Amino acid sequence: MKGTQAAAIAARVAVAAVFVVNVQCALSFVLQPAAFAGSFELAGAGIAGETAVRGLGVAFLMWNATYPAVIASPRRFRALYVVVLVQQAIGLVGESMIRLGLPAGHADLAASIDRFVAFDAAGLVLMAGTFAALLVADRRAARCATADIRSET
Repeated sequence: MKGTQAAAIAARVAVAAVFVVNVQCALSFVLQPAAFAGSFELAGAGIAGETAVRGLGVAFLMWNATYPAVIASPRRFRALYVVVLVQQAIGLVGESMIRLGLPAGHADLAASIDRFVAFDAAGLVLMAGTFAALLVADRRAARCATADIRSET
């Protein structure tokens, strides 16, 4: 049981770490959009630029609605954990495609997208790694339990 408990704790920590950073970013965008408008080349857009940044923050909050259940019980909400991983992968692929299509001359915007790509890649690796460890630990525990039952009969 030690291995399965450790794997579940690692999964909780990994998902919680990504969740905390995502929510911090989202709340920053929602509460202080003017501070981030420049990194999206929206600094001169006034209310429209601030509204676009706030909208991105709201989208981040929506994206993270799935994380708390996984943090609470990664084993019980394993299917939702897969959804979290898929969301993270979609974000990473989408941001990467946007970045690849960005023409030269947009250094601030490129740097902003690069930060999202780097964070989402790291988050995906971290969460996928702990998901895999959880699966391995659960399979080992199941094999041991089966072996114990067979040896008793």
